[in-house]
Amino acid sequence: MDDYAAAAASSSGSGGAGGGGEGRRRSYWRWSKADLFPEPSFRSWGAYGAAVSATAPRLRERLLHRSTSAEELVVLRRESEHPLRRCLSWLDLALLGFGSVVGSGIFVLTGLEAREAAGPAIPLSYAAAGLSALLSSFCYAEFAAEVPSAGGSFSYLRIELGESVAFLAAANILLEALVGAAGLARSWTSYFAALIGRDPDSLRIHAPALAAGFDRLDPIAVVVLAATSSLAAAGARLTSSLNAAASVLGLAVIGFVLAAGFARADPANLSPFLPFGAQGVFRAAAVVFWSYTGFDMVATMAEETRDPARDIPLGLVASMSAITAVYCAMSLALVMLQRYDRLDPDAAYAVAFASVGMGWARTRTPVHATILVTACSAGVAFFSSLDVLASVSSISTLFIFMLLALALLVRRYYVRDATPAPALRKLSLLLALIVGSSVALSAYWNSSHSDRWAGYAVLVPLWLASTLALAVLVPQQRAPKVWGVPLVPWLPSLSIAMNLFLMGSLGYAAYIRFAICTAVMVVYYGLFALHATYDMAHQVDKFAESKDDEGVGDGDPDVLPRN
Repeated sequence: MDDYAAAAASSSGSGGAGGGGEGRRRSYWRWSKADLFPEPSFRSWGAYGAAVSATAPRLRERLLHRSTSAEELVVLRRESEHPLRRCLSWLDLALLGFGSVVGSGIFVLTGLEAREAAGPAIPLSYAAAGLSALLSSFCYAEFAAEVPSAGGSFSYLRIELGESVAFLAAANILLEALVGAAGLARSWTSYFAALIGRDPDSLRIHAPALAAGFDRLDPIAVVVLAATSSLAAAGARLTSSLNAAASVLGLAVIGFVLAAGFARADPANLSPFLPFGAQGVFRAAAVVFWSYTGFDMVATMAEETRDPARDIPLGLVASMSAITAVYCAMSLALVMLQRYDRLDPDAAYAVAFASVGMGWARTRTPVHATILVTACSAGVAFFSSLDVLASVSSISTLFIFMLLALALLVRRYYVRDATPAPALRKLSLLLALIVGSSVALSAYWNSSHSDRWAGYAVLVPLWLASTLALAVLVPQQRAPKVWGVPLVPWLPSLSIAMNLFLMGSLGYAAYIRFAICTAVMVVYYGLFALHATYDMAHQVDKFAESKDDEGVGDGDPDVLPRN
C-alpha cells in the first residue's frame, strides 16, 4: 500500500471527511464566529493579540514552507466536511472548459482591441494569446494528473514554491474570478441592448461624478450575476449539464458567425493589415488573453472527475486547442466583415452584421457567466468598464500562469532532501536567468528603444542559453507518473517568457491596479491568513505524527534515481 492509500485508509478509519468522527454532518450554511474563524489564534481578542505579536517568528516559519502531495490529497481533504462527488468525464471537462472560456472576450474585446490596438491583425493577437494559454494548459494538465486536488493552482504552488507564493497566487485567482464574472455580466448588458435595437451602452446609468472607466453603472450586470451564480451553486452535475447545452448552442452560433461572416466578408477590409505595428498586436494579445481565462478552473474539478489523471489533460488540451482555432477564425471574420476603425467597441459582432443588412443576427450571440463569486463581482460589475476589467484580469492571470510554469520546473528538477546542493544552486541560478531574461526582453520590447536589435541580440540568446543549460547541466529529479509536459524544460520556459512578455504589453494603469490589489493581499496575509495557516499547519503536524506512529511513511515514490 503506498503512502497516499495508507494515509487515506487511516484517516477514513478516524472519521474521514465527515468531520472527525461525528455521527452526522453539520449544516453547510453556518455563520458563527467559530465557523468563520475556527483557528486558535482567533478565539478571543487576547489570543489574536498574542498571534499578531508573534507575526515575525510565524512569518519566518511559514514564508518558505512547502506542502506535500500527501498533505494536499489526504490530510487537507480529511478536514473537508463536504466531500465532492466524482461524476465528470473528460468530455464534461472539455465542454466546461469551452463554456467557461468562450464568452464576452471574443464577442466584445475583439471589436475593442481591433479598433484601438491591432487592426485587422487581431487574429494574430488571438494566436499569440492562445499559444501562451495552451502552454499554460500543459502545465496545469501535468499538475492536475499528479495532484488531483480541488485546490488547483493554489495546491500546486504550495507544494513547489511555498505557502507565501501560493497565497499571493490564490488571491490573484480570486481577483481573476471576481473580475472575470463582472466582465462577463457587463458584456451581457451590451449585447442585450443591441438585441432590442438600442446603443450598447444605453442601458447603463451615467455617473459623471465618478472617474472615467467607472462612471457607467450597470444594475443589469448585478442581476445577471445573481441568476447565473444561483445555477452554479446547484452542483457540478447540474452546472455541467446546463453548460453542455449552452456549449452546443454556442458551437452552433459560432458556426453561424463564421459561415455568415465569411459569406459577407470583404478582403479589402484587411488593408492596412498592421495599422498599429507589431507592438499593437501584442498589446491587444495581452488584453484579449482575458478571453482565454477560465480554463484553469477545470483543474480545480479534479476531485469531481472520474479519472483525473486521464480526463483532465484530455479536457484541458482539447478545449484550449479548439478555442484558439475558433477565436482566430471568428476575429478574422469580424475584421473582414467591417473595417476595423468602424467596429463598435461594445457589441462588435451585432453592429457588424447590422452594417451588412443582417440586423436580425444580433439575437444569436450567447454570453455565459458561470463564475461563483457573486457579491463582490456584482459590486465591481456595477462600476467598472470592460477595458478596466479585462486588463486587471489579464495581468492577474498571466502572473499566475507564469508562477505555475516556474513551479513545474521546480517540481521536475528539485525534490527536498534528495536533490544535491550543487544541483540546487545550478537550478536556482538558471531559473533566475530564465525569469530575468524574460522580464528584460518584455521591458525592452515595450521601451522607446524597441526598434534597435542590439537588445534582442543579447536577451534572446541569454534565455536560450539558460534553458539549454537547465536541460543539459541539471538532471531531472522526478518523472511524472501518468502524464507529463513534453519537451521539458523548453515548453515551461517558453510559457514563462510568453506570460511575462504579454504582461509587459499591458498599460501602466494595469500595473497600478495590480500593485494596489497585491498590497491589499499582503496586508490580509499578515493580519489573518498567516495566523490561520500557522494554526492549521500545527494541527496537520499532530495528525502526521499520529500517522507516523501507525507506520504511514512520507516517501515520494516518483523520484528518479540519481546516477
